[in-house]
Amino acid sequence: MIRPIVTALAAVAFSATVVAAQPPAQPPAPTVVRGAVSALTDGSITIKTDKGSQVVGLTATWSVAVLKSVPIDAIQPGSFIGTSEMPKANGQGESLEVHVFPPGVKMGEGHYGWDLKPGSMMTNGTVGTVVAGKKGSRELDVNYSYGQRHIVVPANVPVVQIGPGKREMIKVGTPVFMVVQKTPNGLMAGSVSIGENGAKPPM
Repeated sequence: MIRPIVTALAAVAFSATVVAAQPPAQPPAPTVVRGAVSALTDGSITIKTDKGSQVVGLTATWSVAVLKSVPIDAIQPGSFIGTSEMPKANGQGESLEVHVFPPGVKMGEGHYGWDLKPGSMMTNGTVGTVVAGKKGSRELDVNYSYGQRHIVVPANVPVVQIGPGKREMIKVGTPVFMVVQKTPNGLMAGSVSIGENGAKPPM
């Protein structure tokens, strides 16, 4: 079960390189494609994005990740999460969404640029302390290999659990999210993320 989940989570897999005795370099922002499926073949998917139609090639082993809405209490000490967040003047972050990885899966660890909103960042790491905040919010310490972020999760932001899906769940009109690679033959992806019951992926 874990292997297909790990494959599906390639959409959010990025590694940060830490050089000993030097400040760590922030990993580059990934290339992502968001939108609704307008066409699908065995080897490609066409997405209607805010900027127009985009064709993305699919690897032979492409997989599907399903993002299921869960309560904010799903964020527990020891959870490995990813969160799109907005940096604040006090050095902390405020979540725009949180995605909780399956137990034992740790991918994309680090803090790097994101494009959900202008100036947003993505932070992936292991949750340390969780403190209940005002009006149902949570405050988290998120630890990654070269640092830590203190992040406030408002009560009204989407929180989702990542799990495996099936290719037949991808249909014309389905909202999707993909991290893609630039190749000489165009954009390629090995995973397609969708929300449960046709919901729009939050990241």
